[in-house]
Amino acid sequence: MNLRAPARLPEAQHALAISDIIVPIIYSSRVREHFPNTSLIIGCGDLPYYYLEFVVSLLDVPLYFVRGNHDKLSENSGHQIRNSPGGGVDLHRRVVNYRGILLAGVEGSLKYREGPFQYSQLEMWQHVLSIAPRLLLNRIVYGRYLDVFVTHSPPDEIHDKDDLPHRGIRAFRWLIETFKPRYHFHGHIHVYHPEAATETMWGATHVINAYGYREKLIEIVR
Repeated sequence: MNLRAPARLPEAQHALAISDIIVPIIYSSRVREHFPNTSLIIGCGDLPYYYLEFVVSLLDVPLYFVRGNHDKLSENSGHQIRNSPGGGVDLHRRVVNYRGILLAGVEGSLKYREGPFQYSQLEMWQHVLSIAPRLLLNRIVYGRYLDVFVTHSPPDEIHDKDDLPHRGIRAFRWLIETFKPRYHFHGHIHVYHPEAATETMWGATHVINAYGYREKLIEIVR
């Protein structure tokens, strides 16, 4: 294994981040006309698997996703039962490399009812710490820990709410403060007012609420 950091950084990628609601201009046969430059899709949860599959098939680019607290273990749509979106890569507790862009993810929200993809703050810490060794290895191999962190819930005290279901995750805030990814995409927090904060710089990390959709040019700099 070559442990030297590469001399060249990865090329910028045009990301389409989607979450929580079906958007008509995306769930459309003309989606490629609206988003012609997209090179990857980031799914932040609470979206039907058939919707994610549709976007993947029409844009013909990779999908990296996490599940949200309203996602199902299986989805019966039409004559097909889906356990995940076809063509997508589940990022939960995983670290992957897409064209030199380093991505990792954690699914779900805080537990507030019976159902899947809900966890305690302690369990969220366990999810985050499970990927920490790989992030440390990334630092050795690539010269940086992580580029893009993908979650459903927001970090603690960034875009979150006071009620239990929408409370932020302490382990997520620790991760972005410790490993300093350039981007953190999340969903879960619905946006009803134009004045609501949806993008926040937190230290070195650009925290982005992908409710509905967000287009973002992912650029990695030293």
